[in-house]
Amino acid sequence: MARSCVTFSVVALLLFGAVKSTLPAEPSHGDQIIATAHKMISVIESVEDFICEAEVIYYRNGEEDQRYQLTFFYKQRGKIRIKFSRPYPGVTVFYKVGDEKLTVKPFKFLPVVKFHFSIDNRMVRTPSGQRIDQTDVQSFMNFLFKNVKWIQEKENAFYEEEEQIKFAFYALDYIEGKGLEKYRVFVSKKHWFPTRIERYNLEGRPIEISIFKNHVINPRLEETFFSP
Repeated sequence: MARSCVTFSVVALLLFGAVKSTLPAEPSHGDQIIATAHKMISVIESVEDFICEAEVIYYRNGEEDQRYQLTFFYKQRGKIRIKFSRPYPGVTVFYKVGDEKLTVKPFKFLPVVKFHFSIDNRMVRTPSGQRIDQTDVQSFMNFLFKNVKWIQEKENAFYEEEEQIKFAFYALDYIEGKGLEKYRVFVSKKHWFPTRIERYNLEGRPIEISIFKNHVINPRLEETFFSP
């Protein structure tokens, strides 16, 4: 009788192990991050135009250094208008994704005054060194897909809540693509746009935090609105 019980237990364990091994594996955090990125880009590409406000905090040696407030206006086919409210109230920047030049209108009360700069000109880069065309949401999504290898292989995290998804990953810096940095991203499940992007060095010191709010999807902006 005892031998029968032992045999039954062994068989049961073997069967349990066989069933367990045939169950689909839980997706890794890296897979979940990439799946979320695919969802985001599919939504963004289906949008005709959108508006969102942004506050960007730049850090020096881990301490807050500068704070920018601006509004992004985006039109399908990569037309972008950026209006600053801090620290350069009234300054407006116009560019099209892929173009080598951008236009700056520095005075709201003198709309005929405008300047043209190379997209690489350091005068129109962010305090962290980004080109202006590296600050829009599609540029960040391209950055995610360029770093799939690091997202899959390095330590990462993924949390899904009722109204938002949060994930963290390591990737090459999105200015020069040389050194690894850590990123944390918050995504609204209402519209699948990022609401917050945090960038840290490997020591955990903040480099840059971008907060996006008041998204307006498909406001039907006129083409002329994006002409300087």
